[in-house]
Amino acid sequence: MEEALIYMVPALGVVGLIVMAIKSAWVVKQDTGDKNMVELAGYIADGAMAFLRAEWKVLSYFAVIAAIVLGWSGMLVETSHPTIAISFIIGAFLSAFAGYIGMKIATKANVRTTQAARTSLKHALKVSFTGGSVMGLGVAGLAVLGLGSLFIVLYQVFVVSTGAGVNGLEMEKVLEVLAGFSLGAESIALFARVGGGIYTKAADVGADLVGKVEAGIPEDDVRNPATIADNVGDNVGDVAGMGADLFGSYVATILATMVLGREIVSLDNFGGIAPILLPMVLAGLGIVFSIMGMAFVTIKDEKGDVQKALNMGNWSSIVFTGIASFFVVKYMLPETLSIRGYEFTNMDVFYAIILGLVVGTLMSIITEYYTAMGKRPVLSIIKQSGTGHATNIIGGLAVGMESTVLPILVLAGGIYGAYEFAGLYGVAIAAAGMMATTAMQLAIDAFGPIADNAGGIAEMSQLPEEVRGRTDILDAVGNTTAATGKGFAIASAALTSLALFAAFVGIAKIDAIDIYKAPVLAGLFVGGMIPFIFSSLCIAAVGRAAMDMVNEVRRQFREIPGIMEYKAKPEYEKCVEISTKASIREMIAPGAIALLSPIIIGFAFGPEVLGGTLAGVTVSGVLMGIFQSNAGGAWDNAKKSFEKGVEINGEMYYKKSEPHKASVTGDTVGDPFKDTSGPSMNILIKLMSIVALVIAPHISEGTHSPLAENVVKKEVKKEIKIVDGKKVETETITITR
Repeated sequence: MEEALIYMVPALGVVGLIVMAIKSAWVVKQDTGDKNMVELAGYIADGAMAFLRAEWKVLSYFAVIAAIVLGWSGMLVETSHPTIAISFIIGAFLSAFAGYIGMKIATKANVRTTQAARTSLKHALKVSFTGGSVMGLGVAGLAVLGLGSLFIVLYQVFVVSTGAGVNGLEMEKVLEVLAGFSLGAESIALFARVGGGIYTKAADVGADLVGKVEAGIPEDDVRNPATIADNVGDNVGDVAGMGADLFGSYVATILATMVLGREIVSLDNFGGIAPILLPMVLAGLGIVFSIMGMAFVTIKDEKGDVQKALNMGNWSSIVFTGIASFFVVKYMLPETLSIRGYEFTNMDVFYAIILGLVVGTLMSIITEYYTAMGKRPVLSIIKQSGTGHATNIIGGLAVGMESTVLPILVLAGGIYGAYEFAGLYGVAIAAAGMMATTAMQLAIDAFGPIADNAGGIAEMSQLPEEVRGRTDILDAVGNTTAATGKGFAIASAALTSLALFAAFVGIAKIDAIDIYKAPVLAGLFVGGMIPFIFSSLCIAAVGRAAMDMVNEVRRQFREIPGIMEYKAKPEYEKCVEISTKASIREMIAPGAIALLSPIIIGFAFGPEVLGGTLAGVTVSGVLMGIFQSNAGGAWDNAKKSFEKGVEINGEMYYKKSEPHKASVTGDTVGDPFKDTSGPSMNILIKLMSIVALVIAPHISEGTHSPLAENVVKKEVKKEIKIVDGKKVETETITITR
């Protein structure tokens, strides 16, 4: 029974990848449109792959060096092993590969969505969402297959073959090596997210400021030299970056729950590893329910509500997961369990999972409210655009700050409730429940940039207005789904980081983190500062790259006669090159902060001060992530609202009006907020926690640990008695903590 359940996990990952391949083949078979559309899509695909090759070259050096250091460190403590280097490489490779899958399908689906929009909105939604679902299933399938397979190998080698107990040091070694997988995934995710974010926003700002504001042409006009780089950026930032991001989040959440699950003494039918297996089983089943939910994403006709269709798919997959989790928990877990002295039942675990699903749903609803067209927050920014650029900026900042209130209250309630249900394991399993439908969440998220690219190709190809009208509907919804995806990611980061934090405390063998101690309080302040300097580096990088882009676009307008009259073709490749070089150069410093800060603080000041730092970076990072992502999303949809016309103080305003120009400025300010620094916050939080978890055995303070009360001894005493003249062998099993 134990073996069947363990092997079911990677098998479900394979199911996800098979369905992904079927959907991918369907997308590729769709019509690509005329020769001009295919040529433009080719420019975008070539630029995207050029960026990935340049990024991978730099990251491969980092991966090799990091793997060597990890392999060496694995020999220094008994709870780690040199194979952590191999685990790291596998995690890094699969994270990068997940981004590649998303990039590949997005650059094929974009032009096919444009062509589909020439026939109907329903078909355009089907093509774009199917393209997004390929990425969602690819990320979830690779994560479950990779993590599940690696766990099976490590479990067999370190635990089964040695006859060790599931709650002992050998299992701790398994999970420490598995932490290398998560570290590799999150490291690549951070660089992909930051690098992709810098790329896309440098191009976007250049295209906006010179194309829209100075030259008075649309952002996606074929005459705009930065337009190809801008469309490439949608893929490298919102597709490849988000794919690697959620791959890392998915893995980190499962790992954190497994680490805490090891502390639970479980008298189950699976050799005592049910609490460790449960998050992986939930993730695998989540793939199946995401596939089922994807079938609900459709509309009847041109008047169909695209947002409602996406919500229907999302909510149905969440409901399916919630129902199934009841039977899974009852089947796998014993009636009663405990962790660090906290007693709870298997039904309490189920309630924590449901709470995680509710928190994820509420985060999506709240984010949608603050960023969607037609809602009060976006309308307030539109109204303030009527009095100029400055009031538009003020309005957007106010909306972003206000948007932190409800999400934080929901998160706080979720953390408190999950802990009340099942202690620290409850918090971790709530996060695992939330992340179970990652395939569906990512499909909805990746749909956005595909729709955005489709609109860009329609504009550049000068297709009829009705075509651009359909792609604009998809694009506007895509802006909202992108924002909700980021809200979902930051919520998972908060719950996962607490679980990783608890796992770190156990492995580092410290009793508590006392902020009354001056060094710990100092660490707390330093941690709170890190998201600010991280954001500063990201936003400043976008500013520098955007200045180069603006100068290049101005040069081409000035030096290449005939661009504005469609008589000469802009040098698109020059703008692509500027974004590529800038993003690769500028992503190093933010990445170094996330990786090196916990190492320096941990070894210099000890685990308790590092714990204070992690607490500071988690609280500050969650707030910064929500604020920046929602402010940027609201600014963007405020700008897009002018395309159909908006009413300000009883008067209608459209594109090229003064209020519209103010909204463009706001959108430009919000670009690095929502696509560079904001969405990177959740990776920063989790990556620092995972680095702390990996180094925890090296900076451990002593022998006392919250784990001590859960160390299990199993004694088997055999006796032979004579009963009715026959020899009878009896066996007495004693389990003590």
